[in-house]
Amino acid sequence: MNKIKRHEIFRRLQTENPEPTTELHYGNAFQLLIAVMLSAQSTDAGVNKATAALFEQIKTPQAMLELGEAGLKKHIQTIGLFNTKAKNVIKTCEILCERHQGQVPQERTALEALPGVGRKTANVVLNTAFGQPTIAVDTHIFRVANRTGIAPGKNVVEVEQKLLKVVPKEFLHDAHHWLILLGRYTCIARKPRCGSCVIEDLCDYKHKTET
Repeated sequence: MNKIKRHEIFRRLQTENPEPTTELHYGNAFQLLIAVMLSAQSTDAGVNKATAALFEQIKTPQAMLELGEAGLKKHIQTIGLFNTKAKNVIKTCEILCERHQGQVPQERTALEALPGVGRKTANVVLNTAFGQPTIAVDTHIFRVANRTGIAPGKNVVEVEQKLLKVVPKEFLHDAHHWLILLGRYTCIARKPRCGSCVIEDLCDYKHKTET
């Protein structure tokens, strides 16, 4: 995979979807943080369904603390690991109120210090809420990066570092959204839909399908 191919790949993805964003529903940076925390090992659709009523009521860390862990669990009990996630959300809200004046920090170190917030979650928040050129590598992006040859790597951190290095700067801000959507709907795990893919002729995958 060379620079010319990579540039054309992201140019096509941009043409197909000029303004990509997360499929999680949120109204502010705090709600995005909570939604991403809840989405671990869950679908975005499932999180959106659970947070629809919650986010109408809860828009700040203080409001979440007033709702309490038990109240939060009632809203998110359809989401996997909801007990652990509820505890982490409440602890996170306590820290946001105590150390960050109720605001979501815009620094990776501060975000990753929050309970239940790992590198991937921090990257999503930094990119989507604050416009930073980060790439959150999940299972979809890991698969796409390796399968297409865009940025092969043995683990998510290696793929992330390689993507940050090889994705043309003009596409870096939106690259993570394009790749996750490509992996979620086209370059799927069991049988990729190569025949429906806008970058099929640029991809290095050797076992392409016709559909």
